[in-house]
Amino acid sequence: MLRQNYDVILFFYNPNIWPEDEYKKRLAEAEKIAGQLNLELIKGEYEHDKWLKAVSGHESDREKGERCLICYKFRLIAAAAMAKKFNCGYLTTTLTTSPHKNALAINEIGEQAVARYGLKFLSQDFKKQDGFKKSSVLSRELGLYRQNYCGCEFSRSVTGEVEK
Repeated sequence: MLRQNYDVILFFYNPNIWPEDEYKKRLAEAEKIAGQLNLELIKGEYEHDKWLKAVSGHESDREKGERCLICYKFRLIAAAAMAKKFNCGYLTTTLTTSPHKNALAINEIGEQAVARYGLKFLSQDFKKQDGFKKSSVLSRELGLYRQNYCGCEFSRSVTGEVEK
């Protein structure tokens, strides 16, 4: 969708994902889709310890709570810095594709993140107009792995299931 109006560069920065094997699976899928769609993919470092420090004290927060907002901010600031480094004028995020994420909060954080780098944030709610459904169909068509939790260890219950 974005390629109609923008030159798209992908940035994979997900130090929140745990365990590291899950991180590697998701990175491999990002590489796969970048290759299939002929898009450049920039890989950020896996800085899980740095991310854990950022969310310290919020391990027990409920999903969509303060820990998630800190996580969005942590990752979007890194994305804004990378966008500036690559002379991009805009930044957006696929986070809003998920029906489990607060697009309004993500877009507000994105606006704040780009402000410090002199960029523009493309505020979107990609789940709207069947965006989530379309992403699911595309994922199946491309044979992509679909995870069953957001990524961090705190989004999972003791039994390993996704926290409701």
